[in-house]
Amino acid sequence: MHFWGWESQLLETGFLGIFLCPLWTLSQVPKHSPPSRIVIWAYRWLIFRIMLGAGLIKIRGDRCWRDLTCMDYHYETQPVPNPVAYYMHRSPWWFHQFETLVNHFIELGVPFFIFLGRRMCTLHGLLQILFQVLLVISGNLSFLNWLTIVPSIACFDDAALGFLFSSKGRGAKSRVLEIQAKEAEGKGAPLPYSCYIRKVANVSFGILIAYLSTPVVVNLLSSQQVMNTSFNPLRIVNTYGAFGSITKERTEVVIQGTSSLDANDPAALWEEYGFKCKPGDLRKRPCLISPYHYRLDWLMWFAAFQTYEQNEWIIHLAGKLLANEKEALSLIAFNPFEGKKPPRWVRGEHFRYKFSRPGGNHAGDGKWWIRKRIGPYFPPVNLEALRKFFEARNWPLPSQD
Repeated sequence: MHFWGWESQLLETGFLGIFLCPLWTLSQVPKHSPPSRIVIWAYRWLIFRIMLGAGLIKIRGDRCWRDLTCMDYHYETQPVPNPVAYYMHRSPWWFHQFETLVNHFIELGVPFFIFLGRRMCTLHGLLQILFQVLLVISGNLSFLNWLTIVPSIACFDDAALGFLFSSKGRGAKSRVLEIQAKEAEGKGAPLPYSCYIRKVANVSFGILIAYLSTPVVVNLLSSQQVMNTSFNPLRIVNTYGAFGSITKERTEVVIQGTSSLDANDPAALWEEYGFKCKPGDLRKRPCLISPYHYRLDWLMWFAAFQTYEQNEWIIHLAGKLLANEKEALSLIAFNPFEGKKPPRWVRGEHFRYKFSRPGGNHAGDGKWWIRKRIGPYFPPVNLEALRKFFEARNWPLPSQD
């Protein structure tokens, strides 16, 4: 199973959340045990690693990040472009260079603002949230950007977020001010026994995070940095990174089926399966799905710049399409054999895709993409040809209805 970087990030963010909130109160603002500063700093440490890891992997990875040319390609070649990316791709070269410089500043410079006092920490939170919003607008990167906003919120204190709460009556804001005033005067009520237990738990939690961070820091400092991995089985403290390399050309695997008896017959009619979001039909508008994640569409993006031998699951998918299996067909948008007999043959074709020019699209041809065939991706297969392939991997052979 492919484990995505944002899924590790979700595990770590959720684990920190266990220690952020009180365990046994329904009060909007608990009387005792406000969030531990250890937990708040654990969230800040998380956003620091996310952004710095992403920045370092870029500088150490693809040369285009150092040449300031990566954004010339990114919008067109990212996993699942959206309509905004279609127009952003046509920005002038100097704007793409400016975008790259801003990216380096946000990922390599801004993370250190966390350690420069309250105001700079607040500025860090603002810049990171704004950056993530821009990424949401320009791409379909699943729930990654939305999730990254969560630890950024830990960069704000009560004074910075006070405007979000009502100041009338004894609302949440007045309750917080009351607690802070009592703490400042040293007149708070004696802490219950449970609070001491919580303090011990928080200190133990801090020691655990520090211990598990050691290999992560070593990885960040290493010239052989790896991204989106973990050094512990529970994925509590992970290393992150994104787009360490940028593909310069977009290729797509187009899966086709035919009812012809002979797959090599020049007169055979091959019909294309349509996926929910990834490019396929040239007239299909790029989708807008963030924060949703179409896992199959993303896997198809990876498969397109590898071989089918490196992605055997795509042959498994072909077998399911040959049988018109409902579960597999639910993952795609268009089945050309719906209401018909299943195809006799399925094949994969390899295409190079480019964005059409906006002027051409407006002229009425309706094409968002243009494409050129590269060649076959995997040869025509039928259920009989796949029998040995499936048996060798202990996969159940799909059966046609």
